[in-house]
Amino acid sequence: MDVKLVKEAIKGNEQAFERLIHSESEKLYRTAFLYVRNKEDALDVVQETVCKAFTSISRLKNPEYFSTWLIKILIHTAFSILKKQNRLVLTGDEFLDTAIVSEEQDVEGRIDLITAMASLNQNYQTVIILFYFQGQSIKMISDTMGTPEGTVKTYLHRAKLELRMLLEGVNQYGQKMV
Repeated sequence: MDVKLVKEAIKGNEQAFERLIHSESEKLYRTAFLYVRNKEDALDVVQETVCKAFTSISRLKNPEYFSTWLIKILIHTAFSILKKQNRLVLTGDEFLDTAIVSEEQDVEGRIDLITAMASLNQNYQTVIILFYFQGQSIKMISDTMGTPEGTVKTYLHRAKLELRMLLEGVNQYGQKMV
């Protein structure tokens, strides 16, 4: 991330802001899609995130955390849109079609993973998405979520355990679910 470009955007340079968003756009879309599970809603989330970021960039205190700040806005926006629609993260037909068309070899495994992720609570979903799909460090996730690093590690550990149980079809006592 170009900190000088961020500082220019903070001062009101619209071209600098546009270049920053352009460099982050693919990551923003992928993250939004993981939350809302369809193209149209993901594009809405990204658009609303960019609008919110544009109107509030002058309040960004640490330019080096621009990317983290932007993802934080996106996560809140995605959950807000899901809440407005009165739904949890769903695996709709469009999402499944996209997963099936993917070049992934184990399509069934991928669909099972996405379905299992959709059943996790919001904090667990967020740490899984940021850690595994975004490649963020525990420190960056901590900054993004506004929680201590120890809490992020706990969320990650519990989310992985919950996912493993869901994918293996066992309950919390290790008994096979039928």
